[in-house]
Amino acid sequence: MKGMKDNHIIQGHALAVFTVVVWATTFVSTKVLLRTFTPLEIMIARFALGFLALLIAGKGLMKAQKKQHELLFALAGLTGVTLYFLMENIALTYISASLVGVIVAAAPLFTALVAALALRERLNRWFFLGFICAMAGVALSSLAGVSELDLNPLGALLGVGAAFVWGVYSVIIRKLGTMGYRTVPLTCRIFGYGLLFLLIPACIEGFPAPASAWIEPLYAANLLFLGLCASATCFVTWNRAVFLLGPVKTSVYIYAQPVITILSSALILGETMTPVMWLGTALALAGLILSEHKEKEKAA
Repeated sequence: MKGMKDNHIIQGHALAVFTVVVWATTFVSTKVLLRTFTPLEIMIARFALGFLALLIAGKGLMKAQKKQHELLFALAGLTGVTLYFLMENIALTYISASLVGVIVAAAPLFTALVAALALRERLNRWFFLGFICAMAGVALSSLAGVSELDLNPLGALLGVGAAFVWGVYSVIIRKLGTMGYRTVPLTCRIFGYGLLFLLIPACIEGFPAPASAWIEPLYAANLLFLGLCASATCFVTWNRAVFLLGPVKTSVYIYAQPVITILSSALILGETMTPVMWLGTALALAGLILSEHKEKEKAA
C-alpha cells in the first residue's frame, strides 16, 4: 500500500509539472492567434476542440451519479473555463501581461484558503512563507523589464478574480474526484458546461474573424495545439494531479508558470534574461520547493 501511495504521489507531481510547462508556453500560440482572432474566438475554438476530443476519448458524455452533482459540474465549468479565461483575457486589455502573470500567480493562496474553508485542510506558516518567497520571485522575474506600470484598478481586480475562481475550481475538482468519476469523462462534462456559458458573450460579440483564417495552416496548427494539448490533455492531467495530491499541493506549481514563460520566451523568441530575472526565477522555485517540502514533512 505504501509503495502504491508513493507511486501516486510521484505521478501527481509529474502530471502537475507537465501541465504547468505546457500552459506556460501557450502564450506563443495565443500571441500568433491574436493577430486575427479575438480572445473569445480563441477560447471557444480551443475548448470546442478539447470537448470533442474528450467526448471521443471518453466514449460519450457520462451521466451524473446524482442530480445534485450536476451543480458541481456546472460550477467547475463556470469557474475553471468561462470565468477564469474571460477575466484573464479581459485583464490583459487593461494592464500588462507581466502584471497579469504576477497577480494570477497568487492562485495557490486562494486555493489554500478555499480548501481550508470547504475541505477543512489545515495550513501552516511554511505554506505562507513559500507563497511570499515565490510571489517575490515571480514579481522580480515578470516586472524586471517593465519600466512603467500602468496599474489599472479594473485590470488588477480582474486578475485577482481569475486567481480566486481558479482556486474554487481546484477545490471543486478535488471534491468530484472523491466521488469516483473518471478523469477524462469528468473533464469532458466540465468543458461542455464551460462552452455553454461561453456562448452567452459569444452571442453578443459574434465571430468577426474571416472564415478563411480558420483553415490557414499556421492558425489551424496553433488552435489544434491549444485545443488538443493545452486544453483537452492538460486539463485532464491537472485534474488528475489535483485528485492525487490535493488542491493545495498541486496549486503551488502555478508559482513556476511565469518563470517557465520567461525562460521559454528567452529560448524561443531570443529575449534576454537579466540577472534580476535569474534571481526572481531562483526565488520562485525556492518558494515552490519550500511549500512542497514542508507539506510533505507535515504529512509524514
